Amino acid sequence: MKKRILLIVLRVLSYVLVAAIAVGLTLAFGSSKLTQLETLIKTFHVDGANVDYRALEDAAAAAYVDALPDGWSYYVSAQQYEDYENDRKNTFVGVGITIQENDAGDIEIVKVSPGSSAETAGILPGDILVSAGAQDLTGISVSDVSAYVRGEEGTTVELGILRDGTAMTFTVKRSRIQVQVVTSDMVAEGIGYVRIENFHERSADDAIAAVEQLRSQGAKALIFDVRGNGGGYKDELVKLLDHLLPEGDLFCSVDYSGKREVDQSDADCVQLPMAVLMDGNSYSAAEFLPAALEEYDWAITVGEPTVGKGHFQQTFRLPDGSAAAISTGKYYTPKGVSLSEVGGLIPNVPVEMDNETKAKLYGGILPYEEDPQLQAAIDALSS
Repeated sequence: MKKRILLIVLRVLSYVLVAAIAVGLTLAFGSSKLTQLETLIKTFHVDGANVDYRALEDAAAAAYVDALPDGWSYYVSAQQYEDYENDRKNTFVGVGITIQENDAGDIEIVKVSPGSSAETAGILPGDILVSAGAQDLTGISVSDVSAYVRGEEGTTVELGILRDGTAMTFTVKRSRIQVQVVTSDMVAEGIGYVRIENFHERSADDAIAAVEQLRSQGAKALIFDVRGNGGGYKDELVKLLDHLLPEGDLFCSVDYSGKREVDQSDADCVQLPMAVLMDGNSYSAAEFLPAALEEYDWAITVGEPTVGKGHFQQTFRLPDGSAAAISTGKYYTPKGVSLSEVGGLIPNVPVEMDNETKAKLYGGILPYEEDPQLQAAIDALSS
C-alpha cells in the first residue's frame, strides 16, 4: 500500500515537474510553441541526443508555411536552395539525360540533351538506365535515380545501360546544362507551335525569338503550349505579352501594403490567329498568358481548366541558408479578374487527356499526331 502511494506521489510530482518546465519555458522563451517543443524533446525524449534537430526545424518550417491560408507560400531548405536557384535560372548540373519509368517499370532514357556529355559519350534515347556508379537503380524511384546521377560540377559518374538487352557502361562528366525552355516547330500548313516549359530566366526572349522565326518560315497562325508549365517571373510573362498584344493594360498587382501597379503594352503587336494549350498543371504566369490573350480576343484557349492562382510570392532568405517564399500580394488580369476567385481559367475548347498521354507530353516524347489537344487547336485555327 505504501509502495502504491509512493508511486502515485512520484507520478504527481512528475506531472508537476513537467507543468513547471512548461511554465518556465513560456517565461523564458515566450509563447513560441516550437521552441517549447524542442526543449521538451531535448529534455525528455528517450533518444533526444540522437535527434536531427535541423531536420525537425525544416519539417516544422515547411509545415508552418504550408499552413498559411493562401495555399501558395512555400519553404525551401538550405540543402534544396541551390537546386531551387538553378531551376529559376533554367540551369542544372547533370549529364544531360531525361529519364522516365516505362510500362515495364524500368528507368528509360527518353531524351538526351544536344551537346551534353551523355550525347558525346554515345548514350541514346531508349536506353535503359540500370546503375550509377556502384548503385544498382533497380526498383528505385525516378526522383531518387536523379539524385544518384547528379553531383558536383566537373565530377564523373559511370552509368550502366541496357541497350536491346546488351549491357554497356559509359563514363560521363557532370556539367552545367542550360534547360531548353522553349521549343518550336511548324505543326501544320501555316501553323507554328511554341512550347514554353516555364517562365523563369530567358523564357520571354526565347519565346519571342521562336515566334519571329516561325513567322519568317511562313506561319500564319500560332499555338502556344503552357501545359505543365508551373509559372515563374512576372517580368518574363509581361515581356512576352507586350510583344504579342496591342496597347493596353497587361498585368495589375496589389501588394500587402495596398500598393497597386499596372504593367502596360505598347502598340506593337503580333496580329495572327492564336490558340493556347493549357491544363490543370498550368499555374500562375502559365494561366495568366492564356487569360490575357483571351481577354483581348487575341487567342482561343484549348485543353483543360487551370488551377486558379492569384497570388505572387517574394522569396526571403533566412540566416541558415534556407528560404521562405511568402505570398506578398495578389494579381489580376487586364480586365481585373482574380483567377483564384473565379477558380481558374476554363478553356474555350475543352479537350481532356489521359494521364499516360500527359506523361509522354511532359517527357517530351508525345508525337504531334497523337496529341488530342494540339490537334483540336490545329482544327480550330484551320477552320
